Amino acid sequence: MIGQFWSRFKPEPVQFSPPKPEIPFYAVGDIHGRFDLLEKLLANLDPSHPVVFVGDYIDRGEGSADVLRRLLELSNEPGRTVHCLMGNHEDMLLAFLENPEKSGRAWLRNGGLQTLASFGVGGIAQASSSEGLKEVANALRTAMGGELIDWLRTRPLFWQSGNVAVVHAGADPAVPFEDQLSTNLIWGHPEFRTTPRSDGVWVVHGHTIVDKPSCENGVIPIDTGAYATGRLTAAGIGYGDVEFFTP
Repeated sequence: MIGQFWSRFKPEPVQFSPPKPEIPFYAVGDIHGRFDLLEKLLANLDPSHPVVFVGDYIDRGEGSADVLRRLLELSNEPGRTVHCLMGNHEDMLLAFLENPEKSGRAWLRNGGLQTLASFGVGGIAQASSSEGLKEVANALRTAMGGELIDWLRTRPLFWQSGNVAVVHAGADPAVPFEDQLSTNLIWGHPEFRTTPRSDGVWVVHGHTIVDKPSCENGVIPIDTGAYATGRLTAAGIGYGDVEFFTP
């Protein structure tokens, strides 16, 4: 693994065997429009290893459009394995496109204005009328294009290799991943950080900002608040070994 490492260690949890994916892979934390940090990070990743992005590619930062287009490009790049998961901010954007009157104001309060601006769509505010929200949704739909919207709609909710699963926000600790409610994976579950899983699966996740990533008790949080801190974290996860780094 290449990069400026914060730490490298062999996890020794009480109830969990070490992470053992079928193949080494990278997991990348919440980007939130920081296209500059994404490009720096990609330059440090070994292209032979799969990369899993945990979601929240948009909002708050200024480069959301560029981030989405770059991830779509990576997903279609021959010889490269890239998995881009659904985050709650992508979920809010899609809800806005589907029903701008119902979902628009909540999205705008949570960074949607920056995403609209990155696509060249303006003339909107949180207090805009229902008709104004509809007009902006149509303008965004045109600016994004059908391919990008369809790609976003088909983002998976989790990815798993061996005893390591990657999700956006968390999971119900009592439920297998294939049976999880989408809201638990995208928005989190109240018992996720307090109740260890009984199946021994490690969970890599973003969504909740941490000062630094960690690897303990079956949980690996990697959202270090890139849009505000300038630190976009990646975890390199191998057989019994976890490395954290930032570009």
